[in-house]
Amino acid sequence: MKKRFSVFLCVLIFGTLFLSTQALASQEVATINASKFGFWTVLPPLVSIVLAFVTKNVVVSLFIGAMVGCVMLYITDSNILIALIQGFMDFVSRALNSLADPWNAGIILQVLVIGGIIHLVGKMGGAKAVAEALAKKAKSVKSVQLTTFLLGIAVFFDDYANALIVGPIMRPVADKMKISREKLAFVIDATAAPIAGLAIISTWIGLEVGLIGDAFNSIGQSVDAFGVFLQTIPFRFYNILILAFIIISALTLREFGPMYKAEQNARKGVIHSGENNKSKVYTEELNEMMDELEPKEGVKLSCWNAIIPIGSLIIFSLIAFYYSGYSSIMVGEDEALKAIVTNSPFGFQAIQQTFSNADASIALFQSALISSIITIVLAVFKKIFTVSEAIETWIEGMKGLLITGVILILAWSLSSVIKELGTAKYLVGILSGTVPAFILPSLIFILGSIIAFATGTAYGTMGILMPLAIPLAYTISSGDMNLVIVSTSAVLTGAIFGDHCSPISDTTILSSTGAGCDHIEHVRTQIWYSIFVGIIAILFGYIPAGLGLSPFISIPIAIVAMIVFMLTFGKKVLVEETVNSSHRTIV
Repeated sequence: MKKRFSVFLCVLIFGTLFLSTQALASQEVATINASKFGFWTVLPPLVSIVLAFVTKNVVVSLFIGAMVGCVMLYITDSNILIALIQGFMDFVSRALNSLADPWNAGIILQVLVIGGIIHLVGKMGGAKAVAEALAKKAKSVKSVQLTTFLLGIAVFFDDYANALIVGPIMRPVADKMKISREKLAFVIDATAAPIAGLAIISTWIGLEVGLIGDAFNSIGQSVDAFGVFLQTIPFRFYNILILAFIIISALTLREFGPMYKAEQNARKGVIHSGENNKSKVYTEELNEMMDELEPKEGVKLSCWNAIIPIGSLIIFSLIAFYYSGYSSIMVGEDEALKAIVTNSPFGFQAIQQTFSNADASIALFQSALISSIITIVLAVFKKIFTVSEAIETWIEGMKGLLITGVILILAWSLSSVIKELGTAKYLVGILSGTVPAFILPSLIFILGSIIAFATGTAYGTMGILMPLAIPLAYTISSGDMNLVIVSTSAVLTGAIFGDHCSPISDTTILSSTGAGCDHIEHVRTQIWYSIFVGIIAILFGYIPAGLGLSPFISIPIAIVAMIVFMLTFGKKVLVEETVNSSHRTIV
């Protein structure tokens, strides 16, 4: 999912950020360019999408797409070479402006710092201790699946950590209860990205909030990006429904498609192992990633080594959000808001308003920094690390998330150039009379899933699609924020849906690795479940939401529809042999 590239590539991209700056174009310039370039305004995002399909490399795709747009702004009838030089200078300027923005800088910094905390928690043995404590509670086929699910929820802060921590812990427990490696890999995969994408504290939120904020800025709308993020949560239909589907399948012990055969074989003692798999699963890079999550040798496992760091991150995030919003309200001119927070500072309405007015990038960075200090002090106090070792481990955890910063800078640069070219304005003019507004979220969801399936990255898909989706939804709906929020969620969940189906997705590969499952078998069994839930998400989620139906009505209906389908078409997996026979064969 989050593609891990070499440090050299990261340095190369950042190393270009040293030239002069240039102001962003006004809405009038965008309108002129939309008329001037016509169809060619869609070329930059189109190039990014096509290259993402071909190269499977989101950094290269975003960079070239942004460069194409920059060159278009300077192209003349006479000299393409000058246009290339000016276009490159313009790209560097846009990238530098992206980093110079305090909001953007805060987003990147909090992503890196949270990565450092997660790495410390792993090396201190906290994550493994929590996993082992939950695994001891699993005593039956149902409880093993539900425990794996709960453990996936517990490791909510990062999808990579989720896949590589949960799998090795639950694999022997699942084997003992004769649950197929395919089913174990599915439960791991179906909790990893969906819960990380929903969590308000994770390695994902910086990317999501950053892209949302930039897309709204491109249409001249100043909004609380974190507040918009929170509003999209009830509309994350695929994320929510795939989590519900895991519970339904576990409680009913019913399966369909290739998963049913895999589960039947497992109950008979035949388990498909990934040990002989020649695919990308067992490459040196992935083995190194698993080693990175292993606790330091000799560390005594303790749940407190996870509870204190993650708990402090959550608690101080809430405090920082409140303080940031409170400060913003008190220096503002809205006397009604001031009265609310003054008269009842900890009332529901006051808390809601302070969170809505908070600067998410600053609040998250502040809380992550405080949590980092607490985690380092804890590691030193318990004599797990010296101060120097703890800081080195913290910095080491940031390296894996450098690529997130690179993707964000490139996505922000692409967003600014397509804004100036008037891409969204051109597409609105073409689509406004042909595409009904209510169907737009479904189309965005499908397009996002196609891009993510082909590229294997939800991150890259969000970066490519978000700058187009929000302006399109805002204009086609005549400023209807409800439809914009639904369309925003469609980008975020469509990317995860396509990523789940993709055989080249990092988390798909890591899930099969952690579960010890043959990678192709994992893809073959999971894709039917993902497609089923994706269809339910469209029919019972995005289409009704586009028509204005509340998600609190449509989600229960969707869950009932899944239950009815499983009871009608799902086949009961035999469980008797699990108790009567201890023999199993691993193939």
